Amino acid sequence: MLETSARLLRLLSLLQTPRDWTGTELAERLEVSSRTIRNDVERLRALGYPVNATRGSIGGYRLGAGADLPPLLLDDEEAVAVAIGLRTAAGGTIAGVEETSLRALAKLEQVLPSRLRRRVNALQAYTVSVPRDEPGPRVGAKTLTVLTACCRDHEVLRFGYRSHDGSESVRKVEPYRLVNWGRRWYLVAWDLDRADWRTYRVDRLNPRVPIGPRFTPRDLPEDVTDRVRRGVSSAAWRYRADVVVHAPAEEVSARINPAVGTVEAVDESTCVLHTGADSIETLAVHLGLLNRPFRVTEPPQLVDYLRELADRYRDATRI
Repeated sequence: MLETSARLLRLLSLLQTPRDWTGTELAERLEVSSRTIRNDVERLRALGYPVNATRGSIGGYRLGAGADLPPLLLDDEEAVAVAIGLRTAAGGTIAGVEETSLRALAKLEQVLPSRLRRRVNALQAYTVSVPRDEPGPRVGAKTLTVLTACCRDHEVLRFGYRSHDGSESVRKVEPYRLVNWGRRWYLVAWDLDRADWRTYRVDRLNPRVPIGPRFTPRDLPEDVTDRVRRGVSSAAWRYRADVVVHAPAEEVSARINPAVGTVEAVDESTCVLHTGADSIETLAVHLGLLNRPFRVTEPPQLVDYLRELADRYRDATRI
């Protein structure tokens, strides 16, 4: 059986999980009686922790929101996961959080037990990050904060936007969701001027203040991930192509990453891949990885580049 102080810390850790715990469940976890759990809950309340309790067959205990931030209690695996996440964030796609992430990681490492510090340091010392094959767009942390707040509070948002062709415009939208897709962030919103749903690249927009009035939320017409995926394979790319692939749609869908494009069945043995990329070279690589016969008629830049690649590969295999 745990000592009282250790048991209180363990109880507080369980209560921080976003769920309701019955007294019986907590007693079983801590290997004590239900009466001891009730006494420990009172001790936590006396220390200033707002432990809420509900009665009835589905009642239980939950840590409520308080004026002060309680100590963060993590088990071994959670602590290592947080350390890995902070180190990853330091080199991710969100600009402005690198230094903050490193500061938080330094504080975490200072309080880690030696056994966990060794694991985290080993991950740092013996893990090498491979540079990305192409630079990804970076989004400011402040921009993400503004957008998520507008989504949460149902506030109209105005922002300057640069389209993929470089044209500039001002948009007025009802924002609904942010989607992180690979290296990019997307905003799904209802465009008030165009009276239609739109998907916007977050790295291409610049929010304008003050924020607009509140709006009554609409029902999203579909899964936001599907909407973003279709947008990625159409207007979001600099180069686009509709490629006829001589293979079943199910087979082609299994071979490509959803961020690369969408597949439309023609018949049992043929489909059309709607795809795109920011460069012709990347688009050609995606097609080569299909490992199935395909035919491309446009864009002309892609047709010319594939012919060039075919000649280059043919020359590479001549004896």
